[in-house]
Parts: sequence; structure tokens; C-alpha cells
Amino acid sequence: MNLSLTLSAVLATLALAGCNPPAVVTVPAPAPVAVPGPPGPTGATGSTGSTGATGDAGSTGSTGSTGMQGDTGRSGATGEAGTGTTVIVVPPAASAPAN
Repeated sequence: MNLSLTLSAVLATLALAGCNPPAVVTVPAPAPVAVPGPPGPTGATGSTGSTGATGDAGSTGSTGSTGMQGDTGRSGATGEAGTGTTVIVVPPAASAPAN
């Protein structure tokens, strides 16, 4: 009985191993990694841009505040007393315009 049990275990193992094919595991290839190369030469300088548009004129400012009142002037000197004679100067008469 001991021999038949061992023999049946070995036959069962071989039978099961023959039915199950080994699974094929494929490892995906690593994705290529881009490695930057050396920098290229500097490009040519671009042309100068055009002048921008002129802005609108500003609005007129508000009126300033009124200034302060000035100082009062000094009083004039007192005049001399008159001698009693008054002179009146009369302007000359207007002449007719010349044609």
C-alpha cells in the first residue's frame, strides 16, 4: 500500500504538470529616454520694434485757491502848507483832424 500511494502521488504530479503549460512572462522593453544634446548656436538678433502710439492730451487742471490779502501800505508823509497861490492848467483845444 505504501508503494501504491507513492506511485499514485508521482503520477498525479506528472499529470497535473503536463496539463498546465508554464506562463510566459514578457517584460516590456524600457521606453527610450530622450537625452538632450548640446545647445545650438545663438540666433540672429531681431529687428527693432516700431514706436508706440502717442497718448491723448491730459485734461486741464482745476483752478487754484484764492491767495491771501496783501499787507496794508504805510501812510504817506504830510505835505507842506501852501503859499496861497493856486495854478490851474487848462488843456489845449482839440484841433480838427487832417484829411
